[in-house]
Amino acid sequence: QVQLVESGGGLVQAGGSLRLSCTASGSIYSIGTMGWYRQTPGEQREMVAQIPSDGQTNYLDSVRGRFTISRDNVKNTVYLQMNSLKPEDTAVYYCNAHVRPLGYPGVTSAYWGQGTQVTVSS
Repeated sequence: QVQLVESGGGLVQAGGSLRLSCTASGSIYSIGTMGWYRQTPGEQREMVAQIPSDGQTNYLDSVRGRFTISRDNVKNTVYLQMNSLKPEDTAVYYCNAHVRPLGYPGVTSAYWGQGTQVTVSS
């Protein structure tokens, strides 16, 4: 009943920028922490950035200062602005949201977007 749809991935040269967006829809009561994760072949998924509904943002050390996470609670959307991209940023990026669904009080579940490919060429 809840889905996250991502957009904004693509191919960019080193030093370029991309802006990812992810919108949650469905039977949603509220959304807690939202975030972005990435995964490369042979590697486990790692947290890139997180933004609580009301708290301090968190960033992977290697992206801090280059990436900015933000959210629009009215639109149920989380964004990731990626600047000064490096080839090592190449990965499939997934958005994540902790959602409290309508009709299920006290229950919080994590949902994932479909993934969007970001490729940074050198």
